[in-house]
Parts: sequence; C-alpha cells; structure tokens
Amino acid sequence: MTLLTETPRVRFTASDFAPQPAEARGLERDGVRLLVGTPDGLDHVRFRDLPDHLRAGDVLVVNTSATVAGEIDATLDREAIVLHVATRLDDGDAVVELRSAPDAARAVLDAAAGAVARVGDVRLVLRVPWPAGVASSPTGRGNRLWRASVSGDLDRQLDWNGRPIAYGYLDRRYPLEAYQTVFGIRPGSAEMASAGRPFTPSLVTRLVASGVQFAPVTLHTGVSSQEAGEAPGPEWFEVPAASASLINLVRSSGGRVIAVGTTATRAIESAVVEESVVAASGWTSRVVTPGDPPRVVDGLITGWHDPQASHLLLVEALAGRALTQAAYDAAVAEGYLWHEFGDSALLLRRQ
Repeated sequence: MTLLTETPRVRFTASDFAPQPAEARGLERDGVRLLVGTPDGLDHVRFRDLPDHLRAGDVLVVNTSATVAGEIDATLDREAIVLHVATRLDDGDAVVELRSAPDAARAVLDAAAGAVARVGDVRLVLRVPWPAGVASSPTGRGNRLWRASVSGDLDRQLDWNGRPIAYGYLDRRYPLEAYQTVFGIRPGSAEMASAGRPFTPSLVTRLVASGVQFAPVTLHTGVSSQEAGEAPGPEWFEVPAASASLINLVRSSGGRVIAVGTTATRAIESAVVEESVVAASGWTSRVVTPGDPPRVVDGLITGWHDPQASHLLLVEALAGRALTQAAYDAAVAEGYLWHEFGDSALLLRRQ
C-alpha cells in the first residue's frame, strides 16, 4: 500500500456515526444537515437549502458511478471470512480486501501470497500486495489489499450472493438501492460515492432552474476503509469532452467549479493539463493534498471524514486548514452525523 507523504493537520474527535440512511430516520434524502463554510463564516442549514448557497453560473461536478454489491462471504484456507471486492482490473484480476467474519469488523492481515480464497465455485489466489511493489502494509502487521487472480465467474457470485460493503456502525444491513445516488448510472463503485446521496430529483430541478449547471464525470471507487497512513489506490475514471468544455467555460466566465465529493474532485483533477480540463479516462493515481492542491476545483460538497482518512487531506487542500478546522469543530459541537448516511458540508474557498 502506498504511504501518504503528508498527514492531516486538522485535529478533532470523530462525532456520532449515522447508523442508518436518512429515510430510516424519518427524513427525505435532502433533509440531512448541511454545514456551509466559506472564508466569511459558517452556516447551519438543511441540504435542501443548497440552491440558496450557490449562484447562477456555478457548475456542480457529479460522479455517475453506481454502487455494486462488493461484499460476499468467503473462506480463506477453510476459515470463514468476508471478502470485499475493491476493484476489477483490466486483465481480469481483482483487488480484494480480506475482513473478519461475520460482520467485516476488522481487516485480516496475516494472509500470504499464494493463499486461496473461495467464493462458491470461484477461486481467488492472492498474488501480490496492491498496489504492486509494496512489501507490507503501513500498519506493520501485514497486507490489507491484495491483487488476486480469479478462476470462475466472480461477477455471477456477487450478483447471486453479494451485498453492499458495510461496516459495524450500521444498525442493520440495507439493500443496494440505499447505496445509489440519483446520478449513478454506470455500475462500478465498491463503495457509494456518498456525497451525491442527499440530492433528489426535485432538488436537481431547483438547482437547474436557478442557473446551476451539472458536469458529469465517472470515478469507480475502491474501498474507503484505509488504515492510518494509506493513500487511495488507483481508481478508474472518465471525464467526457462535454464536461471538460463546460468546466473550462464556467471558469473563464467567473463561475465556480464545485465538486460533489472527493471522488469527483479526484476525477477532475486527474484531467488537468496546463490549468485546463481535458477529456481523459483510465486509471488515476492522483492524490490531492495540501502539498499538491487542486488546480481547478473551487468548492466541495462532502460528508464528514475520520481524523486519519486520506480524504481529509483533500478537504484541507481545497478549503484550507483554518476553514477545515473550523468546520469540523462546529460539526462535532453541533452533533453532525458521520459516514455515508450522515450529514454534509459545502466548503467554498472563494465567494
């Protein structure tokens, strides 16, 4: 696993995790809380109030990747495990994470190259740590992600028996539909591009009517459960020519480019050439940090990230340390909910 050369400087203690989707808490999707943070201060509203905090001429960059069933029960040397299928590679191999049964509560770190995981009639042989060339996990306790060769129809097994990747803070399992966004039309993400979840068709309509434009991109997410010190692995992305042209036009006209999520930010920033966005696709290893900040994105709609998450470095790189710290301090103090079914933030580095 690639190590980050930077660590988040923002300091806080994570607040409450959202144990269930907004709908299970009696809310509409756009009824979750929204903290709006700008250099001028903070505001606490609801996500449905987003049009009041954007302006005509802004563009929202949205991720069209849909969530797939990436978690399935398996065995490793006849011991029960939970398998997370993080990424399918172009040559048919898979990037997988081994986690403890029955609830994927912790990573299994004592596997070795050559070990065989079985899912029904499918065999996955662990080949090398992922990404290639890394000898061990930054945890110092073994490898967490593996490149595995696949014998058999893994996609069929996932279709039959798979479920959305979930972790122990949820009160129960939720169906795959709960992990989809209104923008998700291209299946491929192991975990939901969750910043887009609070959008509803009616909210999108209101934004369009107010003059806000949308630029679709795709980035298929891997697993987000990085241990301390890990950078995001390579992920497949695409920025269409029409979206690149729209973003460049908005920037030249003085509008703001606001990414819906760290995934959309990574996609756009992977397609920048000499300060302009170009059509691009493929595997990106771009990691946005304060030392390598975003070049075209002016704002970010995002959920709330754990203190050691690499996503927090991206937030800090875009919003700046002071605004990020102020936003997280306020979110903790006001009891905002964390993780994929939680509350949101809109952070703008320029007005």
